[in-house]
Amino acid sequence: MLNGFLLLTEAVLYFGVMVTLFRLRHRIGLGVFVCALGVMHFLETYLASVFYVALPFGMVSPGSAVLFSGKLVMLLLLYIKEDAATVRQPIYGLLLGNALMIGLVLILRLHAISPLPDGKLPDIGFIDQMGWLMVWGTSLLFVDAILIILLYEKLGRYLRNAPFARILVCVACVLTFDQAGFFTALHFVAGAPIAVFFGGWFAKMGAALVYSVMLVAYLKWFEARPIAVPRGLSDIFDTLTYRERYEALVKHVGRDGLTGLLHRGSFETDGEAAIAASLPTARPLSLLIVDVDHFKSINDRFGHAEGDKVLKSIAAVLTEAAGAEHKVFRIGGEEFAILCAQPHAVARLLGESIRHAVKASAGTSKFDLTVSVGISSLSETTRCLADVFALADQRLYKAKATGRDRVVGGLGDAQVESLDAWTRSA
Repeated sequence: MLNGFLLLTEAVLYFGVMVTLFRLRHRIGLGVFVCALGVMHFLETYLASVFYVALPFGMVSPGSAVLFSGKLVMLLLLYIKEDAATVRQPIYGLLLGNALMIGLVLILRLHAISPLPDGKLPDIGFIDQMGWLMVWGTSLLFVDAILIILLYEKLGRYLRNAPFARILVCVACVLTFDQAGFFTALHFVAGAPIAVFFGGWFAKMGAALVYSVMLVAYLKWFEARPIAVPRGLSDIFDTLTYRERYEALVKHVGRDGLTGLLHRGSFETDGEAAIAASLPTARPLSLLIVDVDHFKSINDRFGHAEGDKVLKSIAAVLTEAAGAEHKVFRIGGEEFAILCAQPHAVARLLGESIRHAVKASAGTSKFDLTVSVGISSLSETTRCLADVFALADQRLYKAKATGRDRVVGGLGDAQVESLDAWTRSA
């Protein structure tokens, strides 16, 4: 009587804890439930091989009757509320983990083992026995999971409105199959008597009844009601997760989604800041506006996907040419800008370098790829971002109008002298 009561208590405790973890899956993650399921695998196999209690109908192991039966019901719950692709994750994890354990034990046998001070030595034979039983048990579990899902779906045609009968029949049939398969291995590996088979089968049928009642009650009373999804589990892992997401957000904020370059909003902010820093000290600052020649025809002839590839390749060329000391922006469809903390002459050299690099990058592509570049610099007549941009834009259009594939700076000798004088006076 006491043994039966204890087995029922164990089943209720197991089911209660596991469904609580499952219920909280949207808060703490499904991995918590899956890991808890996996941790019990060794204990249930160990108990099924050596731990038995006497009941009126035979010898019963809590590992088989309570823990394994409960795990099968949890996998069915996982399928009902999630999907089959989710069910396979813990099964494959257990199967591969057990195989890894066997492989490691085979290597461990090669060690020259040193006894502990009290003379104890590891029982490698026990680990061997447990390992092979776990592999066999997990292989059966793989088949069990497929069978219980197929049965559940098949019975849905006839027992869709009778969930208790549908679940009970599924669990009872699969546990019967599993009892026959696991007892076969247990008999040859551990010498289990036939009384273990019958006692275990009766106990599993009782477990099927108890677990089916609890599962139907849980699905009806708990899963039918939505659960609020709060911020998440507030612990150190939660803090680390939000820190990682924050750092990723900071890294990508202000970035163009296609090219990964800084976007137009960042150009406005960073440009104003750069000019504000350059004016008091007369540090040189130049702006290059780069436009892809005949980009519309590329989209029209080859499609927007090809056009996107062109923009990405241009962005890569600009980033490499500009280096870490200059900022590169995508400010329009096929228009880019570079803030260059260098005098006008150096900026012009950079523009020419970019022009040649773009032509070289085209290689054996379907079309010739060129860019036009307009350049302006901070000076006495261009003392704000709007002025610098307007002048560079004007020179870009001049480059377009005079044949494209060229760099226009427009800084004559008089302008160079004016710029030098402004730099020296500051």
